[in-house]
Amino acid sequence: MHLLLIRHGDAGSRDAPLTNHGVVQTKRLGAHLVSRRSTIGPIRHIFASNLQRAYNTAGAIVEAQQSLLSKELAPIPLLEVVQLPELREKDFGSSEGVNIGSREGDGGPAHTDSESRDAMKARIDRFLASHLLPVVDKHATENVAVVIVAHGIILNVLLRALLARGTPKPILSQPQPTVNEAGGSEYLAAWSNTGVLQAKVTTVDSVSLDPHAEAGTSDQGPVVAGLAESSPGADPPNGFFQVRFHLTIQLTNDIDHLKGLKKTRGGIGSAKFDPKQRTVDLFFGSGSKKRKLEESNKE
Repeated sequence: MHLLLIRHGDAGSRDAPLTNHGVVQTKRLGAHLVSRRSTIGPIRHIFASNLQRAYNTAGAIVEAQQSLLSKELAPIPLLEVVQLPELREKDFGSSEGVNIGSREGDGGPAHTDSESRDAMKARIDRFLASHLLPVVDKHATENVAVVIVAHGIILNVLLRALLARGTPKPILSQPQPTVNEAGGSEYLAAWSNTGVLQAKVTTVDSVSLDPHAEAGTSDQGPVVAGLAESSPGADPPNGFFQVRFHLTIQLTNDIDHLKGLKKTRGGIGSAKFDPKQRTVDLFFGSGSKKRKLEESNKE
C-alpha cells in the first residue's frame, strides 16, 4: 500500500477557496497521480481537511481518477472524499489570517490562544485510530493508495505521529528523501502547494498490546507502529490492538507535475477561482470541437 500525504493547492488565508493558480495546480496533480497509477496503485481512500482549499484539491484528484476509470471495462469503485475536522490546519486563534512575520514579530507572549502542539496531536491521534489505521490494517498488503490532503503544519504533526509509533527512524529509500528527524524541530518535511510525500506501507503483524506498552522492533527491521481501537464501542481486555507496519518514505515534496507552471501576473493567478469561468484550455478546446462538428456536417 502507498500512503500519499498532500498539501492543498494555492489559496488565500482562513477558509479561502483555491485561487485560479491553485485550480491549475490541482488539475495537474490529479493527472500526475493518474499517470503514476501503475506504480502507486489505484486510490481506494481519500481523506481531507474540511477546509475548502483541501477538500477542493481532493476533489480534483477524485475527478481525475474517475475520468480514467470511466474508460475501463471493469466496474468503477465509488471514490468519495471523506472530510474531517481532525485534518484542519492549526488554529491560530486571534492571529488567524495574519502573516507569519506579524505573528512572530511583536516580541511578546501574544497569541496564547493559538492551538497547542498537544491539541493538534490529539486530533491526529483520533484520525489515526478512527480512520487511517483501520484502512492500513485492511489494505497494507495490496497494491493500492490512500491519499490524505491537508495543510503544512498538520501534515507534519501527522508524519511525526506515524514515526513516533515505532522506532525513531523510518526506512528511507535511496537516495534518501529529506526528512528532518531532529526532535526539537516542529517540521519534519516541507510541503509546497500540491506537494506530495509518498510512503510505502507494509504490515509486519497485528498483536494485542496494552496501550501504555512501548513499541519495539521486529525481526524484519525497524517498524513504525500505530495504535487503533479494536472495534467501535468494544471494550476488549487489553483495550487496543497494535497494527505494526514498515514505512518506507520514497518521495518528499514531489512537485514534478508543476514543472514549467508559472502563476499568471497582474493578480489574476492569485484571484479566487470562479467555477463559472472556463480555463483557456476548455475555451479553445470547446471551440475546436465545435469547428470539427461543423466540418463533419458539411461533408
